[in-house]
Amino acid sequence: MTFLQPAVPGRNPLPAPSANGSSEHSATARIPDAYRRISSHLAITPPVSVVIPAMNEAENLPYVFKTLPSWIHEVVLVDGNSTDRTVEVARELWPEVTVVRQRGRGKGDALIAGFAACTGEIIVMVDADGSADGSEIVSYVSALVSGADFAKGSRFANGGGTDDMTPVRKLGNRVLCAVVNAKFGARYTDLCYGYNAFWRHCLDRIDLDCTGFEVETLMNIRVVKAGLRVQEIPSHEYLRIHGASNLRAVRDGLRVLRVILRERSGRTRARGVRRPSVTPLGDAS
Repeated sequence: MTFLQPAVPGRNPLPAPSANGSSEHSATARIPDAYRRISSHLAITPPVSVVIPAMNEAENLPYVFKTLPSWIHEVVLVDGNSTDRTVEVARELWPEVTVVRQRGRGKGDALIAGFAACTGEIIVMVDADGSADGSEIVSYVSALVSGADFAKGSRFANGGGTDDMTPVRKLGNRVLCAVVNAKFGARYTDLCYGYNAFWRHCLDRIDLDCTGFEVETLMNIRVVKAGLRVQEIPSHEYLRIHGASNLRAVRDGLRVLRVILRERSGRTRARGVRRPSVTPLGDAS
């Protein structure tokens, strides 16, 4: 099945049926509504699910939802036992939203629950604090339908940026990123960033098993160890709009370091698996 087609306004990208009801590609012709036009130049068949872990983010959700593209297949909101109107606001903004009640604690636990509820072939992770621009999703999806397994957001790739990192956090991220690159053969420019997208089948290869903010680092390491093709996507991180983050630089930095050490001391990459590829957008050849 074709995943990528030019999108021409006013024209269905599927082949037209012949007089006898068949078409050049009959299997494709049987699903005339499968393509979603995501830009003036691109249409896709894979349904895209967006997972948003949230706890007491009612004030921020309007800013998050208004940037989400209309062509996505579903929004999965994982509610971490909010005491405000997070769930109600989400349903007002996106009536078809799937709400998952988180049973455990932590961002990793929330994401794992959200991934399990997704029905799309492509899964996008978006934070609920308003720091991510949903209009960037088209770049992530474009990378995936063009051949990547995992599209990893980077604030430090050419074209990316951040308004929400202190010098201490930048230094810590840079050091931890260098350690992962050296120990696992990656070429990441950013490590601790939660705006990523991937094909659903990747979940079978990375087997997530952590509960906190370190889940992002664990995913980045395990896609490399699994030999999956990674493409970095330049992304801009904005300031949280309302409220305070639960992130604690020292505490969560140590948790990230423990994940790196644990993964390094675990099983080595199997022989015969190709070296991982991490390509900043614009440098792909």
